[in-house]
Amino acid sequence: MTGPHTRGRTRRWRLDIGYDGTDFSGWARQPDRRTVQGELESWLPRVLRSPDPIPLTVAGRTDAGVHARGQVAHIDLPADLDPRPDLVRRLSRVLDPDIVVHRVTPVPDSFDARFSALWRRYVYRLWDADSDPDPLARRQVVAVREHLDLDRLNTAGGSLLGLRDFAPFCKRREGATTIRTLTDCRARRLDDDCATICLTVRADAFCHSMVRSLVGALTAVASGRRDQDWLDEVAAATGRASSVLVMPAAGLTLEEVGYPPADQLAARARQARAVRVAPPERSGSMDPAGPHPDPRGTGDCGCDQEG
Repeated sequence: MTGPHTRGRTRRWRLDIGYDGTDFSGWARQPDRRTVQGELESWLPRVLRSPDPIPLTVAGRTDAGVHARGQVAHIDLPADLDPRPDLVRRLSRVLDPDIVVHRVTPVPDSFDARFSALWRRYVYRLWDADSDPDPLARRQVVAVREHLDLDRLNTAGGSLLGLRDFAPFCKRREGATTIRTLTDCRARRLDDDCATICLTVRADAFCHSMVRSLVGALTAVASGRRDQDWLDEVAAATGRASSVLVMPAAGLTLEEVGYPPADQLAARARQARAVRVAPPERSGSMDPAGPHPDPRGTGDCGCDQEG
C-alpha cells in the first residue's frame, strides 16, 4: 500500500490520544490557531525525522474546548520504520502537558480510525444544585443552578434512542447527513465529594454540536423548565431547534471509540461511508439493522465533526 507521504510501501499505526481541550481550538488543523491535529502533525515528522508530512486520520474531530480521554487516530509510516517505543517517549518530551499520546500500536491496513469505528462514547459532566463543586475541576465540569431530576432525564434520554434524524440537535453541514443511531443516553450521580452527574451518550457517530445540544435538551427536561411533550415536539422537527441550548464545551469528554475485530474492519468502513437514511416508516425508532444504505449510492456520512 502506498501512503500519502512516501512512494514506497507503508505500514499503518494506531495512536491512542488524550487531551485537555480547554486551550485548543478543536481537533482540526486551522491557520493561526492552536489545535490538537496541528500540534501532532507539526511534531510527528520532526521526532520521526521524516522529510514528508505525516497526516493523521482521526475517529472524531472534537470541537473547540472539548476534551478527550480515548481519542483514536491512525498514521501511515514507511514499512521498515517501527516507531515503538521511542515515539511515545519522544512526543512526551516535546508536546505540552495538555496533550498525551498514550500508545502506538500496529494495525491492519484495513483499519480506518474514522470509518472503521462502530461507536463513539462521550460523557458530559455536570454539577447541579445538589452538588458541591470543586474549583480545581472546573475545566472539565459545567455547573447548572437547578436541581436535576435524573429519573426524568433518563426517561427523556430513553425516548431518543434508536435510528433517527437528529437534525433538531445538530448544526447542519453542507453535504452531511444528520441521521444517527443513538444506543445509550443515561445519567448517574457519582458517589464522589462533589456529587458529580455523568451523562453518557453513545452512538455510531455524532453531528456537529449534537452531544451538547442533547445535553441542553435533557437538562431542560430534568430541571422542570421543559416537559417531555416539548422534547417530543423538538425531536420530531425537521431542522435545527432554536429552543435547544447548546451546552458549554468544557463538560464534554470523548471517552472511548469502539472497533470491530480485525476481520470486520474493511466491511465496517464500507458501511460507515454509506449515506445514512432513516427507515421509510420507522423514522425516530430503534432499528436493530443499523443505518440503512442510501439507494442513491454511497458517500461521506459527514461524521467527522463532533461534540
